[in-house]
Amino acid sequence: MGDRSLLIVGGGFAGMSLAIRMREIGWKVDLVEIDPEWRVYGAGISITGPTYRASKRLGIADELIARGYASHQGVRICTPGGEVVAEMPAAPIEPGLPTGGGIMRPVMHEILSARTRASGTNVRLGVTLESYSESRGQIQVETSDGRTARYSLVVAADGAFSKTRNLVFPGAPPPTYTGQYCWRLVAERHPDIKGVHFYMAGSITAGVMPTSAAQMYMFLLQAEPHKVRIDETTQWQRLKELMAPFSGLLGTLRDGLSASSPIICRPLDAILLPRPWHRGRILLIGDAVHATTPHLASGAGIAIEDALVLSKELAGGDIERAIVRFEERRWERCRLVVENSVRIGHMEQTHADPATLQKLMAESEAALRADI
Repeated sequence: MGDRSLLIVGGGFAGMSLAIRMREIGWKVDLVEIDPEWRVYGAGISITGPTYRASKRLGIADELIARGYASHQGVRICTPGGEVVAEMPAAPIEPGLPTGGGIMRPVMHEILSARTRASGTNVRLGVTLESYSESRGQIQVETSDGRTARYSLVVAADGAFSKTRNLVFPGAPPPTYTGQYCWRLVAERHPDIKGVHFYMAGSITAGVMPTSAAQMYMFLLQAEPHKVRIDETTQWQRLKELMAPFSGLLGTLRDGLSASSPIICRPLDAILLPRPWHRGRILLIGDAVHATTPHLASGAGIAIEDALVLSKELAGGDIERAIVRFEERRWERCRLVVENSVRIGHMEQTHADPATLQKLMAESEAALRADI
């Protein structure tokens, strides 16, 4: 298949972004995704300034803005009743870009998957990597559909619970539960909500972010010492209990909960795999090596950045050097996102001083404004 052939394992944000970029620089790209339906769960996602910048370089920022919600206000900190007690101002990271915003995750997936197919990437669904071997600068792979093929590079972007990570690095630690559950609820956007609002009530932090002119999503972070089973049929009742301290807008959302409410609840896990992230010419990116919690709203952003940085390094032609340079450029930024997100979550669970928590968030966000 020549010296510019790539297999991407995993069709999430990192894998799709890489496929788009690698096709632009002339590589032949196959992408395998284990889910035959290529689904994504239907929660909202917050978009930061750095994520908009990465999306602009990928060529999808205009679509994210058109199909999501672009905000130009800062972060508002509110009492449980909704009174704004502080505002953290925000400036555009680049002229013409929003300061923040939101979009439904399935919409962002639709934008990226359409671009991936249009790029000429060969997408195979219901398929994943089974085994591989490397010889003379080529990787021979066997995929779960029984095919064998050779590539000059394999990149695994198959998520936090990556099977490829276990294949390449046997004994690598799994993601660690961080002590919180995240609840998400989709609702009609209130006209006063034009950007992200945070509401603090003890160890429970909630927030709302618009995802379009008509919709918003609420997120609620709840301390839970151990992973527990949450019955989907009664989870709306549990969320109603958790929202008891709130009034105002969140109280209205709480009172409207029912068995048919669009609720998603997930435990928060994180992983930061020590370097190297590669073995020979097989490399892991995205959540497979740096899965984070949502506290800095940067998981999607650093996944897209991975694709931008790796493709730029690979454009130089030397694959081995490109892999090493990629890891050197990405380590510190991804470490900051994962470790500081987990720290913020721990501070929420332990009732840390709000000023200290806000200081860590502000420092993290300032660091992430630096270019990649």
